[in-house]
Amino acid sequence: MQQEENNKQQTKKAKFNLPKGHFLFTSESVSAGHPDKLCDFISDSVLDACLEQDPNSKVACESACKNSLVMVFGEITTHAQVPYETIVREAIKQVGYDNINKGLDYRNASVIVSLDQQSQEINQAVVGAKHEDEIGAGDQGLMIGYASDETPELMPLTHHLCNRLISRLQECRTSEICPWMRPDAKVQVTIEYKREDSSFHPVRIHNVLISQQHDEKISHSEIETELHEHVLKHVLPQKYVDEQTKYHLNPSKAFTVGGPYGDAGLTGRKIIVDTYGGWGGHGGGAFSGKDPTKVDRSAAYAARWVAKSLVASKLCKRVMIQVAYGIGISEPLSICVNSYGTSTEGLDDDDLSDIVQHNFDLRPGVIIRELKLRRPIYAKTASGGHFGRNEPEFTWEQPKIINLSAWKTHKAEQQQQNL
Repeated sequence: MQQEENNKQQTKKAKFNLPKGHFLFTSESVSAGHPDKLCDFISDSVLDACLEQDPNSKVACESACKNSLVMVFGEITTHAQVPYETIVREAIKQVGYDNINKGLDYRNASVIVSLDQQSQEINQAVVGAKHEDEIGAGDQGLMIGYASDETPELMPLTHHLCNRLISRLQECRTSEICPWMRPDAKVQVTIEYKREDSSFHPVRIHNVLISQQHDEKISHSEIETELHEHVLKHVLPQKYVDEQTKYHLNPSKAFTVGGPYGDAGLTGRKIIVDTYGGWGGHGGGAFSGKDPTKVDRSAAYAARWVAKSLVASKLCKRVMIQVAYGIGISEPLSICVNSYGTSTEGLDDDDLSDIVQHNFDLRPGVIIRELKLRRPIYAKTASGGHFGRNEPEFTWEQPKIINLSAWKTHKAEQQQQNL
């Protein structure tokens, strides 16, 4: 009996028997039709509708859904005249919920709207009579930015592939390449990495999981075949695929019940999906439904901009930036730079921190101006990730190439003044 138990334990250990210095890391993503992402899209659609008419709108819009009930609630102060219920129904339609059999129908959904104005105390603390560049943070909190040189987009490969799979699944559904697909979907990618000194690099794709909502007419074997043919072959880099790569395609076998009918949805419940797939940490604040005075959003975008700029400038191979704020205070309360020991020879994290402070003004008003964040661009961010995208709206993805010589001159001048 004891020998049998020992054999079981050995079998369990052997399942992930990797070469020394190798490790597995997993990221996930979900489609626009996932109930939580549907709520993100509704909240960001309301935000865009306000910003389109009034760029100075103050918006903190939450959404929730279950079955045919959709609720929109929060605080909005705006001069815009917004037909909230119409915006909500149009958002549901755009995501693809036009039939109750799919999980929701935009035409007969019950929509509840409960929106108040922003607290005057918060408004006074944030804006008051301040110059645009001096506006205070909309709340306290810490925000994280991350970048890695393992992909051209300077995103971790696990999460980059997750977002590409989701994008391809949605393309197959909306273009009717796979007409059996319904809006709800989830993916997961596990990659084997190899450590080399302070850095590491991806070796191979260990496994891929796709759960795609479907109609009742298609068989499980047909789903597996079509996912391989129309999705996996279009996304996975062949240099990372081998005979040992495993595929878990609709492992629950049947996935016809999805969307709000299968699960409740809530704005801001997919914060790791929205960011770096588990890499680099997270400050805890969600993005969707928040105007850019909310540093949960704008400072997280700026932190990504900073991190990407450092890696794009070859100052490190990967890096995490943490920035913290206090409500009504414009200057950050702290800035932390962690390059995980991958900084360019001759530089350390103290130098990188100094470079960041020399090259970036992280006051919320300046972030808003430099990244052009008062535009109605946010509905597009609600699915497919907020980072690692090349569309022109994603200004935080356009790195600032840092002039190291200028920084060294600045540092020498500072040292001279301190003598």
